[in-house]
Amino acid sequence: MGATEPVAERVTAQTEDGVVVFLIGMRINRWRAVRHWLPAFLAMPRMVQELRRDKDSGLLAARRLSGGPRVFTMIQYWESREKLLAYASAADKEHRPAWAAFNRRARGARGLVGIWHETFVVPASSVESLYSGMPVEGLGEAFGVEPVGRRGERAAERFGHGTVRVEAAS
Repeated sequence: MGATEPVAERVTAQTEDGVVVFLIGMRINRWRAVRHWLPAFLAMPRMVQELRRDKDSGLLAARRLSGGPRVFTMIQYWESREKLLAYASAADKEHRPAWAAFNRRARGARGLVGIWHETFVVPASSVESLYSGMPVEGLGEAFGVEPVGRRGERAAERFGHGTVRVEAAS
């Protein structure tokens, strides 16, 4: 996933549908508590590789973000909330066993490592993007790109270009 060469022109993501944006991260509060944070740290790349191998998983793109020496964050783009939740709860996939193991290790060791996640269901009418002079990532990596002019030269014109919406949570 993802190109490494910068795009020379101004391009935008081809987002006809909405997208689910999932942010997940961990913070190492005590470096010496390796047995508490290392398994979670190592589990994330395994999960992403598993998802990338399964073209029907719903994962569209994923990227690690830097946040300093203690903070590790990943942003993921998903086809739907349902596919994200299905992966999270599947007993035969990497996530559920890793989460159970993390919780077992965390008992009595709260505060050694912190974890968090946020999920956003974004309708197509609320998506806008621009890439220029850098490799395409994020939404562009997830959906592909096209020249900016096809969707509007200005950000305000590109908002609302898509007509299909992701259903909001009830």
